[in-house]
Amino acid sequence: MPTVEFTIGHKDYTLSCQEGEERLLRRAAGMLDAEARAILGQAGRMPEPRLLLLAGLMLADRTSALEDRAASAERELARLKANPPRVEVPVIPPALAEGMAELAARAESLADKAEERLEG
Repeated sequence: MPTVEFTIGHKDYTLSCQEGEERLLRRAAGMLDAEARAILGQAGRMPEPRLLLLAGLMLADRTSALEDRAASAERELARLKANPPRVEVPVIPPALAEGMAELAARAESLADKAEERLEG
């Protein structure tokens, strides 16, 4: 069984873990250490149990906030999947397009006739 060595706050630890979980343990220990160091930076030295408790509570608070955000995002995603936004693209019916083309052709014809009269 592999062992992982790490530091939290001001103390070194060694823990055994399952094969392949070393990276996860190092990451979790790193997160706990970051919280512990922040606490030590503000409060100075303190007993190990209190430091670990405070660091754990800080991580739990952060985790809780992230879980709330994830749940909110999942609800919004479910709502969007159940009622996808309706996108309407204006489509000109073929008959209307033909009528507009005919009007444009007439307007051009009238413009040509008006130019001829002005020139002539």
